[in-house]
Amino acid sequence: MQNFTQINIVGGGLAGLTAAIHLAKNKANVTVFEKQQYPFHRVCGEYVSNEVLPYLDSLGVDVIALNAQPIYELKVSSESGNTMTSKLPMGGFGLSRYAFDNALYEHAKKLGVKFVHEEVTMVHHNDAGFTIKTKQGGTYSSLFAIGSYGKRSILDKTLNRDLTKDKSSWIGVKAHYTHPDFPDHQVGLHNFSGGYCGLSKTETGAINACYLVSYESFKQHKNVEEFEKKVMMKNPHLKKFFGEAEMIFKSPKTIAQISFEEKSPVEHDMLMCGDAARLIHPLVGNGMAMAIHSAKIASELILESLACDYHKSNLTNNIYMFKWNKAFRRRLQTSRFLQKVLLSKTLSGFAINGMTKIPGAFSKLVQLTHGKPILT
Repeated sequence: MQNFTQINIVGGGLAGLTAAIHLAKNKANVTVFEKQQYPFHRVCGEYVSNEVLPYLDSLGVDVIALNAQPIYELKVSSESGNTMTSKLPMGGFGLSRYAFDNALYEHAKKLGVKFVHEEVTMVHHNDAGFTIKTKQGGTYSSLFAIGSYGKRSILDKTLNRDLTKDKSSWIGVKAHYTHPDFPDHQVGLHNFSGGYCGLSKTETGAINACYLVSYESFKQHKNVEEFEKKVMMKNPHLKKFFGEAEMIFKSPKTIAQISFEEKSPVEHDMLMCGDAARLIHPLVGNGMAMAIHSAKIASELILESLACDYHKSNLTNNIYMFKWNKAFRRRLQTSRFLQKVLLSKTLSGFAINGMTKIPGAFSKLVQLTHGKPILT
């Protein structure tokens, strides 16, 4: 492989940073475009399946050294408060994006990855490669480009992606809290009318509360506080949590216009990773692992393409789409099914009551939302 090969990555979240580290360890010249300065918080569930640990270890990333909180139990509740619990197949860990992203960023810098803290407004591809332009007027060229800019970006419009044609109907809200007796090793997924909320501890001992709500449900209330009180707290588990917890953030972080519509893993010959490729419903609780896995798939394929000199053909794109679908299609189908069930007050209660009477049923469903250990 030629050491002067340039690869540009648009977006410095988990997928972008992981890909940067993987490629840099294999002698590629990598530049990451991330408009924000590290460290910073993102609206995210902050639970990660242990399936990523072998791969992260191979990259020199030690989550134990980051004091990640071990998690091995999942608890799900319906709006009325009915619950079911399950041991997580492989277990997982709680780690804030503030700490996780920053650790990956520092590791990437040590490997020689360059960072441009500017907003990318255009990506153009031709036979010579990719041209990237930023809002600040910069122009950058590369042989390959990875899109890992998260749930939504101005690029979605310039790339004419289908998800920009209709207004998205979901809002994400996140904050960290202290709580006197929240279980250390549990991730909770609690339903309410129009959405669901994830609760889990992070490396600092703070509990991350991140919920997704439909715009139709949220717009009927004046603000976040009123919505939580009048809607979310009808679930007794959420009532207990928010009634006893104390917020650490000055105010919740929010993100609007979240879309779960179909996306393509390849756009204008750019390989898409993480949420930019497809957003999985947070109730599945494994989007962070998927982002890391997608970065591995893209990085390995780019390196293979360079070694085999077929980077100027469509073969790379076709192989990536095949491997991406093979890795994630089942999870996405399961998440769509779970969302329909759990967002229905009638169906969620029936499903939870039914699965509690069938030994192993809930555990099997959980397995469908997680992958196997990502081997190196």
